[in-house]
Amino acid sequence: MIKIGDIELGEFPLLLAPMEDVSDPPFRAVCKRNGVDLMYTEFISSEGLIRDASKSMQKLDIFEFERPIGIQIFGSDIEVMKEATEIATAAKPDLIDINYGCPVKAVACRGAGAALLQDIPKMVKMTAEIVKSTHLPVTVKTRLGWDESTKYIKRVAQELQDVGIQALSIHGRTRVQMYKGEADWTMIGEIANDPSIHIPIFGNGDVDSPEKAALMRDQYGVQGIMIGRASIGNPWIFREIKHFLNTGMHLAPPTLSERVETCKYHFMEGIKWKGERQGIFEMRRHYSNYFKGIPNFKPYRMRFVTVDSVEEIIGILDELSFAFEELETF
Repeated sequence: MIKIGDIELGEFPLLLAPMEDVSDPPFRAVCKRNGVDLMYTEFISSEGLIRDASKSMQKLDIFEFERPIGIQIFGSDIEVMKEATEIATAAKPDLIDINYGCPVKAVACRGAGAALLQDIPKMVKMTAEIVKSTHLPVTVKTRLGWDESTKYIKRVAQELQDVGIQALSIHGRTRVQMYKGEADWTMIGEIANDPSIHIPIFGNGDVDSPEKAALMRDQYGVQGIMIGRASIGNPWIFREIKHFLNTGMHLAPPTLSERVETCKYHFMEGIKWKGERQGIFEMRRHYSNYFKGIPNFKPYRMRFVTVDSVEEIIGILDELSFAFEELETF
């Protein structure tokens, strides 16, 4: 049984990675329905939290059905991160996660996210102070290093464990790589199998199929897997991986009708959470992902991004459902 503090996650947990503008409560709802074991909020600016910025504060929204769930924060100032930890703790998540992996310029060039991989002493000090600032378990998500010459992840894992983190998620790329090339799981495996490391090590990067998940588990020995981009428009990946790991067989993919039903559920959860106007607008980024590879979808997509009422969106989805039923009949 893999545990983070007192949180039991099963024998080989699947985690939903925190993704900006993606892993909000509506998206988390569809992933939860499909078997994810632990989820995180979108990453939240510590500066935004202490300034009570509305966008940052809204990201603290969590719901009982989502548990266990972690709130992820990022920042470059230790005192600000401590205060943000206290604010996040008050929102009553199950754990606090620190982002030391975000590679985008807007974050890293301000000394936050993956930038801390260039200053490990500061990373360790910041982590120690955050651990002291909350009664909740603290976890970390990071990368192998800043670049090929600074892959210090083994040192990072040991020193962060020593100051009290209770799990570590490692993306198998450096910051310089961004999301290019292939993720290197070798170093992740070395840490997962290091007898001096006694916290769970979760592998992240390029896991987009049940076969890759099995490879992560069986060849590299990680204690669980974090999945990000592969879940966008494909929340079924969690149940498909679990089925494959348990049986060695592939689960049937979702039917076209199920795609429609899941998209509709996602949409309505967004309306409930953010209201009609914002819910309609933010859902527009998801339609093409849900129906990727479906023939003759372009006219529907054009309609999805131009209509502005709940009734019209539901009507288009119902049309799709009817059209898909005909496709599945033949």
